[in-house]
Amino acid sequence: MPHLYSRKAIIPALALAFACVAAFALLLILRPQVPGDPEQAKTLDAILFWSSLMPRAAIALVSGAALGLAGALLQRILRNPIADASTLGIASGAQLALTLGLSFSPILAGVSRELVAFAGGLCAVGLVLALSWRRGLDPVTVAICGMIVSMVAASLSVTLILARGEYAMSIHIWGAGALNQQDWTGVASLAPQLAAGMLAALLLFRPLNVLALDDESAKGLGVSLNAVRFAVLMIAVWLSASVTATVGIIGFLGLAAPAVARLCGARTTRQVMTTAPLAGAAVLFLTDCLTQLLGPGFSDLAPTGAATALIGGPLLLFLLPRVHGRAVPTSTSNGTARRLSRRALALLLLGVAFLVVFLAVLVVGPTDGGWQIAVGSLLSDLLPFRLPRIVVAAGTGAMLGAAGFVMQRVTGNPLASPEVLGVSSGAGAGLTVTLFVFAFPSPAIMIAGMSLGALVSFLAMIAVARRAGLSADVLLLSGVAISAFCLAIISVVLSQGDMRSYILLTWISGSTNRAGTFEAWTAIISLAVLTAPLFLMTRWFAILPLGAGLARGVGLRVTSTRLLLAALAAAMTAISSFLIGPLSLTGLIAPHLSRLIGFHRSRDHLLAAMLIGAGLLVLADWLSRVIIYPYQVPVGLFAALIGGPYLLWLLGRKAPLASL
Repeated sequence: MPHLYSRKAIIPALALAFACVAAFALLLILRPQVPGDPEQAKTLDAILFWSSLMPRAAIALVSGAALGLAGALLQRILRNPIADASTLGIASGAQLALTLGLSFSPILAGVSRELVAFAGGLCAVGLVLALSWRRGLDPVTVAICGMIVSMVAASLSVTLILARGEYAMSIHIWGAGALNQQDWTGVASLAPQLAAGMLAALLLFRPLNVLALDDESAKGLGVSLNAVRFAVLMIAVWLSASVTATVGIIGFLGLAAPAVARLCGARTTRQVMTTAPLAGAAVLFLTDCLTQLLGPGFSDLAPTGAATALIGGPLLLFLLPRVHGRAVPTSTSNGTARRLSRRALALLLLGVAFLVVFLAVLVVGPTDGGWQIAVGSLLSDLLPFRLPRIVVAAGTGAMLGAAGFVMQRVTGNPLASPEVLGVSSGAGAGLTVTLFVFAFPSPAIMIAGMSLGALVSFLAMIAVARRAGLSADVLLLSGVAISAFCLAIISVVLSQGDMRSYILLTWISGSTNRAGTFEAWTAIISLAVLTAPLFLMTRWFAILPLGAGLARGVGLRVTSTRLLLAALAAAMTAISSFLIGPLSLTGLIAPHLSRLIGFHRSRDHLLAAMLIGAGLLVLADWLSRVIIYPYQVPVGLFAALIGGPYLLWLLGRKAPLASL
């Protein structure tokens, strides 16, 4: 049986090796010849071969091996099958540090790119582990914290990139993982680091073997757990950050390589640690060859890192059944939850507070001469500019609050939101497909495409998590996986540098400073049409969190009800994303704050979430245009910078989250 098993296991390895050899052979045979004088063409062809093609192949092998080893080390020390540089925020932290260096101190970044990236990656993973420590570093909490840290780091990176408009596209293409090489400098820099990492991993084989046991058994065998984990973590972060500094972000390769190694028969620690680098090298090398072969005129179809990230989402969904963590704690009883005795008065006060905020941001703002309250003719002059963007912010905030409320009620999960569950990213993927189908789509067609993408993402997430009874952990992780896949699609198109890229970059920026009459009326009409039916469905919202069995017992058609609510939530998310961009956590914060205040009845909870969402986004929009006046930060990014730390605080609490 062992012999038969090993023979079966070697088939995938041979198939992967054959695919790599065949792809590289095709690349050599089909690559275009240099035109012109035969002697000069031969010389130029040799230069391109030895100074571009071969270094690129070598950097793909070295980078893939480094990320494969880093992923195997992280998964071993954290006992987490979905740990890698992408899910732990290491890559995004390294990218943020390098973006800071390139933006404000190019000399520093040029002299010690690896150190800058290492510092950023180490800070990011340190924050993730610190937030997960109270729950014993269980895979679910680690993955969710890593996602939020990545989101915040990405928000800061995009903000910096947009502030440096002349470098925006080049920095983004680098960040997407471009393997193009002009000499052997990258290989010469990264290869010794890979060799040092493999030597260190070799010396740590015995402690890594012991780490497969529980902590008490490992301590009984004389292993200093914290010291070993710290050493291994340093190696993994250094390898991942070095790759990011050299070629940019290669998404989810550290997740894929150990999985491929196990598919090829690796079982023991030694086998996984030696096979994962080979698998990572093969996967990245094959992907890079295919991006060159499939691109028009042998120009890259997409940066290799973005293309590799396309496998991350499906692979994460495939690995979800292996993840066994403690679910995000939620209270199942409403008896101890805070409740308001005078709900009507509280709602009235919320409405008054929103109006005060609305009027304040309309008239108060900085000028070249200092802060000023606009009245009279000055207010009349500013009204055509300020009023539409404030109306857009208020309308989208209310819709996101309502969408978050719907998703939390449908899934029974107080951490559900359009951003956390990947619905906003699905809207971006829908926009991307729309740009392919229609060369210059109208706003209506773009909104329709985004709505369809958001709906497909939401339904896919529910379908995946439904097999686990819509449990909180699988639900959130499936949202992470779908979001990763959709963002990879967006990155592939964004890196092309054509008009579609410009439209996507404009959408990602999500700034309201271009809001006009059309956008304002779009927000107002969409808010009225899409939220009004929700107040007629309050009975559904009270029943759905109790479970599908009970809902069917009282006569509720669960499937059709969820489909209708999903369509409404997707439409609200898509229109909001169209108006302010994808990176906003208002859909999470508003319903949760409403619940913390004491609104638990469906109608009151929904209305309060809409008022809070509108107020939060109006305030975020005002702060985004005054905090670095006269420059502006996109409101969606600024809202994410506010909401990200709030979600991290929620995840770091020991107490259960507020109940539905």
